[in-house]
Amino acid sequence: MVSPFSLPKTLLAAFALFALVAPASAQALKPYKDDLFAYPAQLASEKGDLYRVIDYREMRDINGRDEVPEKRVHSQYVSLGVRSIQRDLVLKTDAGSIRHFAVGKTEGASIIVLYLHGQGGSRRQGVDDFTFGGNFNRIKNLMAANGGLYLSPDFSDFGDTGAAQVAALIGHYAEQSPQAKIYVACGSMGGALCWKLAGRKDTGARVNGLLLLGSLWDESFFSSPAFKRCIPVFFGQGSKDPVFPIQNQEAFFRSILAKAPGYPTRFVRFETGTHGTPIRMTDWRETLNWMLSLAK
Repeated sequence: MVSPFSLPKTLLAAFALFALVAPASAQALKPYKDDLFAYPAQLASEKGDLYRVIDYREMRDINGRDEVPEKRVHSQYVSLGVRSIQRDLVLKTDAGSIRHFAVGKTEGASIIVLYLHGQGGSRRQGVDDFTFGGNFNRIKNLMAANGGLYLSPDFSDFGDTGAAQVAALIGHYAEQSPQAKIYVACGSMGGALCWKLAGRKDTGARVNGLLLLGSLWDESFFSSPAFKRCIPVFFGQGSKDPVFPIQNQEAFFRSILAKAPGYPTRFVRFETGTHGTPIRMTDWRETLNWMLSLAK
């Protein structure tokens, strides 16, 4: 672990200024069903938007939103035309053959978003239009409407092999879209790959933001290339997550701000939410627009 006292004063100063200065020409994603996917009432907050507590209710946000709870969302939450630009592909790399879904522009994309599934999942989870309240359908449509690319891959494991495969996938599409900003969202155990990507020399220097959705923490982040570049990090966590206790994730979030005041990080706590709640409830557009506003 890196002590805050070991960081150069110039680096600490950069952290402090980073959150205050955004490029004038920052890209922004156009709205898509914002009224349906906006957060419910905010119960509490700290330091502006850095930490928010959101009113989550299972009866309203699952039973009231889904035609079949947890299996099929009501039709108004999805637009299925995006399936016409969704492809199931295989990329052959030195790290192995990587099966993945690609939605949107595979060349010349303006933004690239990857979703990395958790234990027991597959590439299909990230493109399922009807589960998780239609939130995956929303990110697919957001990318399609904004000239972007959305990727949902398979990978061998949550260790170095899996990280190498995801890094190869990122490298391939980054070459096809050299101007694109790249954001990686990790659900549950997929977070282990988020932190490994942050620590690699190639992806740590290339990825522009991380989204941890009901996921875990890793203090190796403090010595990573991504941390030194001040890439934005978003945490979404259910207050009753039985897999990764929220107290641990909140403590890690606060440790980032303690070590690097002004670091671009946000935390959304879904009160009474459980393990899958952040995947269902995180506002993709709000979060990505915040990250894009900080992009250099």
